[in-house]
Amino acid sequence: MKKVVVFDYGSGNVHSACRALEKSGASVTLTADRKQALEADGLLIPGVGAFSAVMEKLNRANVASLLDSRLAAGRPVMGICVGMQVMFETGLEHGIETEGFGQWPGRVEMLKAPTLPHIGWSRVESGEKSVLFNGVEGERFYFVHSYGVREWTLDVQAPFVEPVLTWSEHGEEFLAAVENGPLCATQFHPEKSGLAGLKLLENWISNL
Repeated sequence: MKKVVVFDYGSGNVHSACRALEKSGASVTLTADRKQALEADGLLIPGVGAFSAVMEKLNRANVASLLDSRLAAGRPVMGICVGMQVMFETGLEHGIETEGFGQWPGRVEMLKAPTLPHIGWSRVESGEKSVLFNGVEGERFYFVHSYGVREWTLDVQAPFVEPVLTWSEHGEEFLAAVENGPLCATQFHPEKSGLAGLKLLENWISNL
């Protein structure tokens, strides 16, 4: 059974993620122990709240070096919701720009939509060759957010492989998920997305 660490840095509502991962076939540990986080088959970074507040907590836990160590070794990491947003260069909230981890270029900003926050089920259009969405292409997933990555250009040169991008729409298009080698992330909450979410987590776990 694959071992997954859900990194415990003080983010709210992590127990539903732990339960969903267990239902999807993983042995799950909720911990801030760096040794366990480095050695696990998979590391999940949850995120609830404002970009700046989440980054402050992650920086206090020195998660940047943890991410770098795992990704340099090709060890899988998954981010959820704000855990996805912090993988980008910056987040802009209430006029304040906060530096993210910069694993991916791009800026997280408020969606241009008639109603915010975006709460509820929305369909996604999964990218070609997606592993995460195998068997759940075009399904609906559960979102709770007002901010996202609205456009993204990444110039990838051989031998590197283009990331797989999945998009959704609320007022405008935004990135719903990214699969980029050992690093992947979803803007939606797979742990709150019923059978489709469990299948997505199962796909991730089976490829650890």
